Amino acid sequence: MTYQFENNPKKRPSNAHPDSPKKVEPYIAPDELIDAVNLAIFLRRPLLLEGEAGCGKTRLAVAVAYELGLPFYRWDIRSTTKAQEGLYEYDAILRLHDVQTQKLETENDNQRNPNNPQDYRTFGAIGKAFRSEKPAVILIDEIDKADIDFPNDLLAVLDEPWEFKIRETGETITAKSDCQPIVIITSNKEKGNLPAPFLRRCIYYYVKFPNSPEKLQQIVDIHYQHKQQLDTEKKINPPHSALVETAANLFINIRKDKGLFKIPGTSEFLDWLDALHLCQSNQNQNPPYPVDQLKEGERIPYRELIFKIRQDWQKNTSFSQLSS
Repeated sequence: MTYQFENNPKKRPSNAHPDSPKKVEPYIAPDELIDAVNLAIFLRRPLLLEGEAGCGKTRLAVAVAYELGLPFYRWDIRSTTKAQEGLYEYDAILRLHDVQTQKLETENDNQRNPNNPQDYRTFGAIGKAFRSEKPAVILIDEIDKADIDFPNDLLAVLDEPWEFKIRETGETITAKSDCQPIVIITSNKEKGNLPAPFLRRCIYYYVKFPNSPEKLQQIVDIHYQHKQQLDTEKKINPPHSALVETAANLFINIRKDKGLFKIPGTSEFLDWLDALHLCQSNQNQNPPYPVDQLKEGERIPYRELIFKIRQDWQKNTSFSQLSS
């Protein structure tokens, strides 16, 4: 079966895999990004996404898995992560414990059998995907956090013959030819550039900030539609277009400040707009923030949602300071 991503969650099949995301992931993908996803599916190559933190790299993988009804396995990378952890882990200590308890107990209710080493291996995201009866979407999140050898170690597995061995059990786990996974990898370039052999293997896409009020309005619309779907019992009114336009223009100007240590992204904008729209308290009610107060010279409301570094937060207290 040929899979194609269209950025249309309504396309989701009725027989979605049990490990597929259960909730729709609202996402607006430009045509070039949709093409990059489908190239990765067609060529069976990892899709490497780079971009600012909070620009939607992680959510794309969930959106792809949801729309196609495919299993989704996420692997969050840390500085100490080794490539084998994504394949499998083997608990030799637990097996030794079961051997000892089996000798001591006349009746053993343990479902594990110490004589069967397969009872003591658990599969990671890649291992689960290789065993799946459908192509799985694997998200390898923030690969740049790992050491320099980690990306190249992955290449030995995420390529022909798409298999790995479990030394402790003697098994060889091979992905079926029609079930090879869709691999989406994110990077924030925290430790510099990734190794050249790894980059040659990947399809690359840089996720840009939607740098116009019109694009931000589209994101806001789908964001509030999703809020309503999650809480159908509560009427959730979206912010007025005038508030969105004014907030978007000011937010874009904030991002133009070359002196910022951390440039706020899409997630910060949505949080800020939520506060402007819902959190302004007045006599136990929540009217939106007055649009006429969002202008040059006025104090930036809820700036703690925009600036996440002390120097940025202390420097920018009013809109007039952004251009000073």
